[in-house]
Amino acid sequence: MKILLADDHELVRDSLAALLRHMGNVEVVTAPSVARVMEALQPDAGFDLILVDYAMPGMNGLDGFTAIRQAAEPVPVALMSGVAPRPVIERALAEGAAGYVPKTMSTKSLCAAIRFMAAGEVFAPISLMADVDTIQTREGPVQLTKREMSVLQSLCRGMANKEIALELGLQEVTIKLHVKSLCRKMTARNRTHAAMIAKEAGIG
Repeated sequence: MKILLADDHELVRDSLAALLRHMGNVEVVTAPSVARVMEALQPDAGFDLILVDYAMPGMNGLDGFTAIRQAAEPVPVALMSGVAPRPVIERALAEGAAGYVPKTMSTKSLCAAIRFMAAGEVFAPISLMADVDTIQTREGPVQLTKREMSVLQSLCRGMANKEIALELGLQEVTIKLHVKSLCRKMTARNRTHAAMIAKEAGIG
């Protein structure tokens, strides 16, 4: 397995790199900034997973993360932090992050999460996913965050993104991301289809 680890704190970066190498048969390349990550993303780089610190130079919120994710595709890219607020984490996951890795995780849990994400799965700590609602659809159970459920209920009422944003006190772009996440989770073709699925499940 080959991992690109991006963090601007040398001590943290070196400690994590050493930990990852001790997993066995793991090659670790490090970078201290978004710019250096982009330099490392050569066509023949062969990375299996990219871990990106939320607070390093060039991130500019999630702009840097999004740029890395798009440049690295189809390689999974995960957000790593000890300070990222929950809305940022939820947005990163909605945009297609491979997961969120808190720096406070135990060694055993971190290694398991990395193998999980490198295999193509999405990882998020139980503490982050605890505040969820489950709806039963024809395709099976779907887990939604409380915010996603609020947006879905608004879709069922026929509200536009701008109206939902005003009602929930959020930015319209955030609502668009939630709608995108809803459609992905519910295997819906579009917002109208998602509302139809929800109504069949008794939501609305």
